Amino acid sequence: MGTIVATWLRLELRRRWRSLVVLGLLVALSAAVVMSALAAARRGASSITRLAARTQPATVAVLANQPGFDWTKIAELPEVRALTKFVVDYTLSVDGVDGSSLGFPPADDAYLHTVEKPVIFAGRVPDPTRADEAIVTRKFVSKHHKGVGDTVTLRLPSAKQLDASFTGQSPRKMLGPVIQVRIVGVGVSPWLSDSPDTDGAFQISAGVVAKYPLETIGNRKSPENNQFVNALVRLRSPADVPLLSDDLARLTGRSDLDIMNLYEQGRTIQHNIAFESRCLLAFGLAAFVAALFLVGQAIARYAAASTTELQTLRALGMTPRQAMVTAAAAPALVGVVGAVAAGAAAWLASSRFPYGTANLFEPSPGRSWDPFVIVGIGAVVVALVAAGAAAAAFFALIAARRDTSSRRSTIARSAARAGLPVPIVVGARFALESGRGRTAVPVRPALFGAVLGVVGIVAAFTFSSGVTDAAGKPERFGQTFQASAFAGINGQDGGPVDAVTSIMRNSALTTGVSDSRNAVATGSGGRASVPLWEYRGGAKPLPVVVLDGRLPRTADQVMLAPQTMSLLHAHVGGHVNLTGNRGPKSMEITGSGLVPLGPHNGYAEGGWIASAGYDALFTGYKFRVILIRFPHGANVKNSSDALVREVVKQLPEAKDLELDPGDVPTELALIRQVRTLPILLGAFLALLAIGAVGHALATAVRRRSHDLAVLRAVGMTQWQSRWVVVTQATLLALIGLTFGVPIGLALGRTVWRVVADYTPLQYVSPISLWALVLVAPAALVTANVLAAWPGRRAARLRISHILRTE
Repeated sequence: MGTIVATWLRLELRRRWRSLVVLGLLVALSAAVVMSALAAARRGASSITRLAARTQPATVAVLANQPGFDWTKIAELPEVRALTKFVVDYTLSVDGVDGSSLGFPPADDAYLHTVEKPVIFAGRVPDPTRADEAIVTRKFVSKHHKGVGDTVTLRLPSAKQLDASFTGQSPRKMLGPVIQVRIVGVGVSPWLSDSPDTDGAFQISAGVVAKYPLETIGNRKSPENNQFVNALVRLRSPADVPLLSDDLARLTGRSDLDIMNLYEQGRTIQHNIAFESRCLLAFGLAAFVAALFLVGQAIARYAAASTTELQTLRALGMTPRQAMVTAAAAPALVGVVGAVAAGAAAWLASSRFPYGTANLFEPSPGRSWDPFVIVGIGAVVVALVAAGAAAAAFFALIAARRDTSSRRSTIARSAARAGLPVPIVVGARFALESGRGRTAVPVRPALFGAVLGVVGIVAAFTFSSGVTDAAGKPERFGQTFQASAFAGINGQDGGPVDAVTSIMRNSALTTGVSDSRNAVATGSGGRASVPLWEYRGGAKPLPVVVLDGRLPRTADQVMLAPQTMSLLHAHVGGHVNLTGNRGPKSMEITGSGLVPLGPHNGYAEGGWIASAGYDALFTGYKFRVILIRFPHGANVKNSSDALVREVVKQLPEAKDLELDPGDVPTELALIRQVRTLPILLGAFLALLAIGAVGHALATAVRRRSHDLAVLRAVGMTQWQSRWVVVTQATLLALIGLTFGVPIGLALGRTVWRVVADYTPLQYVSPISLWALVLVAPAALVTANVLAAWPGRRAARLRISHILRTE
């Protein structure tokens, strides 16, 4: 048998090499897409885990925000493995670099060494004894075109400017030291990392604070020094966070210390990365399905044609098993070569992955070899090609021995009974009746492909509409204000806050004003720090995004943000024990909702509490912020400037008032990154539909040429022959639209709701009007364009030749 197969392969390679090359390219291309997508999904899903394993990341950030805080006893706690301090300094600046890219100055040499030791891509870690060295991230290099060896200008405030900055007087021109800082390294760690909404990260060395203490950390001996030094803490285990919370309360006598759980924040980022990875996984699976239809049909046709040619050898004694194996030999060889080529292509393409957010945390960028995916998918490809070819040969042999009956279409019978024109009746049968034997047509793949293509397009654009809506509206993330004013810190007002707030509420420029105090409570068992915002209501209340339940109204009620709710294992209607600086209090959870982005909290962390509840938990506050909402469509900058002028005109002592634009959640930038994947997925499914429908149209004309020839012989014209194919194509498109549009709309909305709950954000049912309006004409036009060439063939059939042959 081996001799027969080898001989047949030599003949096939000699006379049909072009067809085999095309098949090999199709197999390689399809398998490469699947391998690349699946390998990228696996690589992205593990990026943060692999980064954390190499960087000694901090577990929590303890944000005491207290001048002169003593960190010595904290560092000696048994659960603390390492601790590094950093100065909370918003005054330093780097020429040409946005302030959001600047890291806080390290206050000791532990940072980048025993805590958050970065993975270095180029250069080295800055020398903590030098004030003129810095490290940056890869995104900083790509955005600012500055890397290892380049210099930037660092400007520090004077000691006087530094002291004044505490009261909100931001220096317009730095009067302190000017340092030419050289970039000595490019790296990444969980803390020193890029985010989608910044232009990279820039981190100076600890030598700046050591050399210029008065201009960065202030005079530590002065009782008037208000500069904060906070800390990153690496614990022995993430499970030790409650223990650290209890020890901090015991050592400091404060239960309102803000402990930012960086481990949980990493899990939140992992949630976003997991979504991106699932999108890539879905793309890979769609490519796999497309390959089964498009490439599978081509391989099946090749094997079936080979079986027909082998009928002569069967008459000479070749068994059905030998014929089947021989017919599948060439496609199986193509599968092996295609799988090897696909593995090489996937390895080359891996330099472009991982995708989106995962790429920002990838510790080993560049090409990557995933043997599990490449070898595994390669083996599956070879097995499927060989099995598919063998199955096609087997069924071709059965079809040659016996005649099978095919089911009649109800729609085609109804068209005939209604007396519709012959081209329409015949076209309906071509579209809906598979036929039998040599006249069989791939009807079901065409119908499935048409429906799936419409589903993919409608679902993709519906989902994209939801992304576009969320990406352009920060209120979907709970940020219902457009400007804010920092009014005080640690219980000290930065000016006549009540008077300023009253003027703003009475101004025609505003539609919402909230004067909110913010403080941090400790959750049950010390499991989490809970930043709580005071909700006062009153005149012009600020809208709050409530996801479930309602806002709190009494002193024993609270509304929690989703991530805090999850961290405390709480639910709406339940109770939670919160401890402020006045002591513990049991509170009813009245709802789940989003909160303003704060200095120490994300929009899904913390909660809202009524004024009476705030006073029952806290004395004083950590931060006091005025949040301002302008009318819809108003220019934020112009409205902010006009409001400041109005306040200063009525209250001259508020001359230092500054309004900042509302912060944009990082998740908003993250959600934008997945917008293209559903569109690409929809386009791939549309390609599947085009391939399946086009294949069915061409196959129908070729395999049922005898039926068309008979109809032509009894009087059907060339144009009527074209209309047969047009009817077939149009009917396939209409069926695809009938089932695909509602399924696609429901699927797109369902996926968007899953994403909204997962992110989380406020869900609004998306609808893409343009997609719904254009999908029908686009599907009909595409189907009829595909029908042009088969219709031309149908019109030009050589009737006498076909009938004589038959």
